[in-house]
Amino acid sequence: MAGAAYAAFAPAQAQQESSIDNEALVAEGRELFLVGCSTCHGLNGQGQLDVNGNQLGPSLQGVGGAAVDFQVGTGRMPMVQPGQQNPPKNVAYDDDEIAALAAFVQSLGPGPDVPREEDYSTDYLDDLSADERDAAINRGQQIFLTNCTACHNFNARGGAMPRGGYAPTIRGVSNKHIYEAMLTGPGQMDVFSDGNIPPEGKREVLAFLETLQEQPQQGGFSLGGLGPVGEGLYVWLIGIGGLVGFSVWIAAHTTRSKKGKAEA
Repeated sequence: MAGAAYAAFAPAQAQQESSIDNEALVAEGRELFLVGCSTCHGLNGQGQLDVNGNQLGPSLQGVGGAAVDFQVGTGRMPMVQPGQQNPPKNVAYDDDEIAALAAFVQSLGPGPDVPREEDYSTDYLDDLSADERDAAINRGQQIFLTNCTACHNFNARGGAMPRGGYAPTIRGVSNKHIYEAMLTGPGQMDVFSDGNIPPEGKREVLAFLETLQEQPQQGGFSLGGLGPVGEGLYVWLIGIGGLVGFSVWIAAHTTRSKKGKAEA
């Protein structure tokens, strides 16, 4: 009888308490939003235009809490001033405030919610055999090479984009924020929903990126890891430029030597 009573009432009570906690978190997030975000995004997250009709901030209705956690958690938001792209900077809110803002924006409309730790954790690799672990990392490498290297470079150090944008480096970025970026597609990045890349595929990409950062530079200087364009620039400016300078120096000293012998 005690077990039946617990099964009947405890889940409903837990769900009610969870709902109350979420409502309190959403209310806290709305207060923070009205103070720090509503000037550009509107009082209800509907977006805002300036007096000239230019977009101050896009609508946040339906973007989901994951986008807020990424943008605010990396310091990209709030922006210092409108621009082509908002770079990462010091974070203005603490973790509790970011969670509250994410909960409020999540309440505005359906969208990708903040992922759980098990969604982006790569600890599951420890439970695999060596062959299974290598296979998972290789699958992550193939996904990364197919979908990400065109912008983020084969070495994950980023690169230039059209119209003044750029793909930032993803070295040193937390797994949580990389996972959220794949879910939400910030800036010019494409959205890789679970339909495009399933959660296990995203975790395999994260596993590959972790091994990429651990790899030593076997060839010596990485030259920024920007690939053949950067390496070619070094060759032209330093390599060939040094040879030309050295040739000019030899020619100048040879001319002076001949001149001195002629005078003698």
